[in-house]
Amino acid sequence: MTTPHPLGSVIQGSLSQGLEIRLHPDISVEEMRVGKFLVVRGRRSQFFCMLTDVALGTGSQRILAHPPEPENLFLQEVLAGTGTYGTLSLIPMLMFTEDTRTREQGSGSRGRNNAVQDGGGSYVAQSSAEVDLLPVKTIPAHFSQVYEASKRDFRIIFGWEDDPHRRNFAIGQPIDMEVPVCLDLDRFVERSNGIFGKSGTGKSFLTRLLLAGTIQRGAAVNLIFDMHSEYGWEAVSEGKHFSTVKGLRQLFPGQVQIFTLDPDSTQRRGVNDAQELFIGFDQIDVEDLALVRGELNLSEASLENAIILRNEFGKSWINRLLMMTNEEIQEFCETKMGSKSSIMALQRKLTRLADLKYLRNTSTTNYVNKILAALDEGQHVVVEFGSQSTMLAYMLATNVIARRIHASYVHKADRFLQTKNPVDRPRQLMITIEEAHRFLDPATAKQTIFGTIAREMRKYFVTLLVVDQRPSGIDNEVMSQIGTRITALLNDEKDIDAIFTGVSGGQNLRSVLAKLDSKQQALILGHAVPMPVVVRTRPYDSTFYAQVGQTAWEDLPDDLVLPAAAQARADLGL
Repeated sequence: MTTPHPLGSVIQGSLSQGLEIRLHPDISVEEMRVGKFLVVRGRRSQFFCMLTDVALGTGSQRILAHPPEPENLFLQEVLAGTGTYGTLSLIPMLMFTEDTRTREQGSGSRGRNNAVQDGGGSYVAQSSAEVDLLPVKTIPAHFSQVYEASKRDFRIIFGWEDDPHRRNFAIGQPIDMEVPVCLDLDRFVERSNGIFGKSGTGKSFLTRLLLAGTIQRGAAVNLIFDMHSEYGWEAVSEGKHFSTVKGLRQLFPGQVQIFTLDPDSTQRRGVNDAQELFIGFDQIDVEDLALVRGELNLSEASLENAIILRNEFGKSWINRLLMMTNEEIQEFCETKMGSKSSIMALQRKLTRLADLKYLRNTSTTNYVNKILAALDEGQHVVVEFGSQSTMLAYMLATNVIARRIHASYVHKADRFLQTKNPVDRPRQLMITIEEAHRFLDPATAKQTIFGTIAREMRKYFVTLLVVDQRPSGIDNEVMSQIGTRITALLNDEKDIDAIFTGVSGGQNLRSVLAKLDSKQQALILGHAVPMPVVVRTRPYDSTFYAQVGQTAWEDLPDDLVLPAAAQARADLGL
């Protein structure tokens, strides 16, 4: 193993502010990129760091006052590295001590699938399973050397995709290396997560990547509210030339079902096996209308009178209200202490619901139960909206469906906690919603079902995957519950502040987020990764189709046969 060349030396720093590095004379400052992953080798420990800033320094103010002429290349070279130099700002993210890297050196070759031999014949760790990664509670000494991270360093931190002991999924690569960066999907799905970025940065493609990973690895069952029909069958690829990419139904035909709220639109796009989905007025409650009060322009008085109507007529209250005459409303208000003007306004505004194709006066089939049955069987469900993609149509349908699923999962979880029988354990469910700030804004998050799921449903085996371009519109309490945040480029300062809500040391990463490319780059931090990392996201193309088309994790035998790459390493004694 060749010895890596050092980039620079630690010259100062603190635990709270990070480290300052002076580059060696032979290292060009132009080779350094914000978001780069570097390793500082201290006397006892190694520190995994992220590059957050690059600066220029001089040894004397006289150089600044009398810089060399542009043509005087000789003097510029003389000053480089001594009178003039580059500096880096690093934030240590993780550390481990040297003696944890050479475990089990005398164990048998097949038990050492994660290790390789170094130049001296000893075995060094190749994954985080073999080292004790620790939070940073100290800093390296003066003049400790800084190195570029190697592929082995990335594997120590992030593992590798064909690890037979973990559900890892490669979401991309570091911006300057050809090595995968993996998410731990088991940790990913056990908390609510977010995908953020301004319009046009590829949030839908990132979401599709992650959903495909969870399906392939069997990490969770998915319910996807597909507002723009991008996840089910196919979607338009971003780029100058028109092309389409496969949706989840094409990638996993036996594992994904499509329910559509607009059958005509779905059939026009060539999807012939989608199931229709209708919602009856008798399935809509006052709490569902409270979520869309802005779209319907409902006043607080109208909602209060809606409760009076529901208490009187039960589930059929909307049908009864829409058929009531002025005289009947007047008589009702006199006997039930309602407000005639508020009820008449409510009646007038609820007539807008008739424009929604998926609503019926009554529905003889309980389609929500059909969705629940599919989820119980391990099927992933995509709910397509087609032309019914207005915010009113989207928010009403998602809330009605999610409220019933919430009630079902609470019941299942309570039964499992009572019986302790593994057969009764609910399948882990991840619900994907777009335009999340509409459901989770500070004014409504405490009342909506999605706010409840984000705050409390982890213990009931339900989590959210929120997709949004305005994270600043999401309630701070909800943002603090977001376990893993995958963020593409954001420009608005409020949105950038929101990303780091509840993140220790998040302010140091602001410059990293602000310097992302507008396409195919993202900052990942949180529960599913050991440390923040900037990645060039994995292409969603024919190569990816072939890779995810392999046998799903849940279909592997109980003894978990090693994937080919891992088996080859084991056969070689590595």
